Amino acid sequence: MLLTIDIGNTAVTIGVFRDGTDANGASPAERLATTLRVATDSRRLADEYGILLKNLLEFRGIAATDISAASICSVVPPLTGLFEDLCRRFFGVTPLQVTSQIDLGMPVRYDNPRDVGADRIVDAVAAVRLYGAPVIVVDLGTATVFDAVSRDKEYLGGAIAPGINLSADALYYNTSQLRRVELVAPQEAVGRNTTTSLQSGIVLGYAGLVTAMVERFKAEIGADARVVGTGGLVTVISDHAPVFDDINQELTLVGLDIIYRMNMVNTPHTRPAPAVVSGA
Repeated sequence: MLLTIDIGNTAVTIGVFRDGTDANGASPAERLATTLRVATDSRRLADEYGILLKNLLEFRGIAATDISAASICSVVPPLTGLFEDLCRRFFGVTPLQVTSQIDLGMPVRYDNPRDVGADRIVDAVAAVRLYGAPVIVVDLGTATVFDAVSRDKEYLGGAIAPGINLSADALYYNTSQLRRVELVAPQEAVGRNTTTSLQSGIVLGYAGLVTAMVERFKAEIGADARVVGTGGLVTVISDHAPVFDDINQELTLVGLDIIYRMNMVNTPHTRPAPAVVSGA
């Protein structure tokens, strides 16, 4: 089984894929056996994350010995090496780390490809495989990120805005009279009290941001571009931004599976059996 790890600023998302290929009739989504999410915490040690992950997988019926390979994308450099070490010690595999320098199946046209977040590349690869090109990916997480892939299946770049929670927290921490509110849309855009005014500005405001940015992207890469939403906060605004052709919360994990299979022939990933850790 393939262990996929997406290390984000807020959460670490883990997926386990059963063996097999699309050629055998099973899509990556159909081979996805389970998913897990744990909080991102740079203060945790490899042993802590390792035991946590091992126990969570065992709770889902997946033993450490079931894992035969791993693939990682990370936007948190302090945790990248930690999870690589964790994979070796707890699962006996050397993970493939996704960067712009490996085989992605598409050219990266960013001015400096090394500057592109690994998760953005992974999402683009998955989106092209699942939805075709041109395609726009809208990832609503810690940041709100838009990525564009051309009709020729080239990663072009995109746009980055503050995430919904970041903006809401900025209001809370930097004003005297504004409070935290539930991230739901009010009945009307014109708020009649502080709570509904904040909800209108945050939820409907971000829905407007997404709608406007998608329109601009389509004007540049093609009006027929498919639009895919992902990220933990996409459901907050998806009902109020009528631009999405699909919502896919497993997009990054699927991309890690696809990229691993592109590179697995020429990259060594396995090691001898995992070390026994006392108390694990």
